[in-house]
Amino acid sequence: MSLMNLLISALSQGMIYVPMALGVYIAFRVLNMPDLTIDGSFVVGMCMCAVVTIADHPVLALLCGLLAGALAGMCTGILQTRLQINPILSGILTMTGLYTVNFMILGGQSNLYLQKTVLNSAGAETQAASDTLYKSFRTFLAELTGNRRFDANLSAVLLTGMIVLLVLAVLSVFFHTRTGMAIRATGDNEEMVRSSSINADRSRVIGIMISNALVALSGALLCQQQRYADLNFGSGMLVVGLASVIIGQVFFGRKSVTLGLVSAMFGSLAYRIILQFAYRVDMPSYAVKLLSAAIVVIALTLPKIRSFLLEKRAEREET
Repeated sequence: MSLMNLLISALSQGMIYVPMALGVYIAFRVLNMPDLTIDGSFVVGMCMCAVVTIADHPVLALLCGLLAGALAGMCTGILQTRLQINPILSGILTMTGLYTVNFMILGGQSNLYLQKTVLNSAGAETQAASDTLYKSFRTFLAELTGNRRFDANLSAVLLTGMIVLLVLAVLSVFFHTRTGMAIRATGDNEEMVRSSSINADRSRVIGIMISNALVALSGALLCQQQRYADLNFGSGMLVVGLASVIIGQVFFGRKSVTLGLVSAMFGSLAYRIILQFAYRVDMPSYAVKLLSAAIVVIALTLPKIRSFLLEKRAEREET
């Protein structure tokens, strides 16, 4: 695989995981709260998208996946605010319950391919691939450019990129509205928010819902891109999201919420590029999670190393 093809492949995957990175950023940085619902909400978005896509509604499938993630986040938020359950335990409880929910959505099976039953010319039933946004968009680009073999990864990058930019714009505007600023204030200082007669519980629930809705959107996009849903695909998604957020903040810092959202996007892309280069050195697939953990550790220590070097440099200049 050439370097250009490798980068396009990495970007096609990285773009799909950008909404998840944005969701993790909102939970861990804006709300300043650990949310373990993410692994479950990623899969519920994928499962809901698969079922609706098979019913020939690919656009509605993304919206249904997003809504399913928001409902999962609402459950976690209610457990935290109404029942006063620890945030980490609330996420674990919701994630555990979502496994059964996802199993039911898929009709009692662990995976589901995007195929529908149709009648062939002889009148017999056969399986055909369901239409997806990625398939339709690639066909559109092929007709527009006259290239019948338009690169699938490039079309995926373009389509997902447009969706991601739209999501970024909406989030940037939202977090400067009254509700968005209340969510930010709740994450900064919840006690002050409560003393200001702002409903901190409602702000927290809305923030968690938005976070998990974005994570579920990633799952829905991945479902349509790879054309199947799997119950076990959500394992380790939290680490992937954290790696993306931390890598982005190493380069962009933590100056504003808009810059933080942009940094999460670039972090997701950088993380996928790192993985693609790791695959080129014949890294076994079972080592991906170990590499993800190592990337997070390195990204966490880089700011400390940088500040240490700056201090040493300042000391040398003084002497």
